Amino acid sequence: MAIASGATVANLYYNQPLLAKIAQQFGVSAAEVGVIPMLTQIGYAIGILFIVPLGDRMERRRLIVLVTGCAAIALLLAALSTNLVGLSLASFAIGASTIAAQILVPFAAQLCQPEERGKIVGRVMGGLFIGILVARTLSGFAGEIIGWQAIYGFASGATVLLAIVLAKQLPRYQSSLKMTYPTLLRSMLELIQRDPILQATSWIGAMSFGAFSAFWSTLVFLLEQPPYQYGSDIAGLFGFVGIAGAVAAVVVGKIADRRSPGFTLRIGVLMTIAAFLVVWAFGKQLGGLVLGAILLDLGVQTSQISNQATLYSLPAEYHSRLNALYITLYFVGGAIGSYLGTYAWNRFQWSGVCAIGFGMMLLAGLGLYWRQQRLTAH
Repeated sequence: MAIASGATVANLYYNQPLLAKIAQQFGVSAAEVGVIPMLTQIGYAIGILFIVPLGDRMERRRLIVLVTGCAAIALLLAALSTNLVGLSLASFAIGASTIAAQILVPFAAQLCQPEERGKIVGRVMGGLFIGILVARTLSGFAGEIIGWQAIYGFASGATVLLAIVLAKQLPRYQSSLKMTYPTLLRSMLELIQRDPILQATSWIGAMSFGAFSAFWSTLVFLLEQPPYQYGSDIAGLFGFVGIAGAVAAVVVGKIADRRSPGFTLRIGVLMTIAAFLVVWAFGKQLGGLVLGAILLDLGVQTSQISNQATLYSLPAEYHSRLNALYITLYFVGGAIGSYLGTYAWNRFQWSGVCAIGFGMMLLAGLGLYWRQQRLTAH
């Protein structure tokens, strides 16, 4: 499940190191090409909101294989795109269909013992983070050699193979829930309205991922300019900082089991705030930029695992819907961060990007206070 989560979520991140090359080929600005990661994340949020809840109702293996096959088709359409409009539509479809990981994570949490939930979620999320790492690194490095369209073609073929493996290897699981689809969606609205822990957790996640996306959607533009003047291959190598997040995933899960998810969540938010201070002050120095990127990945992934460990402590029959709501809002935050980041870069360059990230993390910090108030009153 960890490997499958990583392989599927990688499809969302191939575009980040390639944005400058895509903008150059289509003759558009950084702000215009910024619509690609934004639409990918909006598509992902919509797919999670309307498809992932079916994991509480349908046979899960069949659902996972179906959406993975659809993702392969969307990736092929991206590879065949000849203009920004076509690639933007394909990017939305990639996001909407690349949701298997968000069915697999609650599936894994449900199959394990409660006292091991943080550790197991950490392992699956570790695989997911490695997928992000491989996507950024592979697409940046290989994209410099074979072009961005070939990267999407490769991803399409790999996703077809993954769908075949999942069909053969995943256990079957049929939920006992008998809700109709409209009732299932209405129940999600009731959950977000009545559960203050879900509200606070989703707010922190959305702001954290928004800050994260602002950084990664604009990093390639910073690296193209003096004093760096790097290509997409070097930008892709920055994906290796994700190793820190992947390693941290398992460790954070264990600490969350031993202490509490709230403890690790506070650490994650503080690390992310520190990351933006570092890249603002030292972003024109390679060592400072690398340190800031490592802190950012560590902080955001620590917050993510802590938030999900909190949600999976709630009753199992709600897990797919809770995860759908949380991840939908998480990626809405990411889409907003991607857009604001590219807009800020166009107007104010790197200092503007850092201001967006820092501001979103201050809002996440307010969410920590909100979360504590809700837990006290709960």
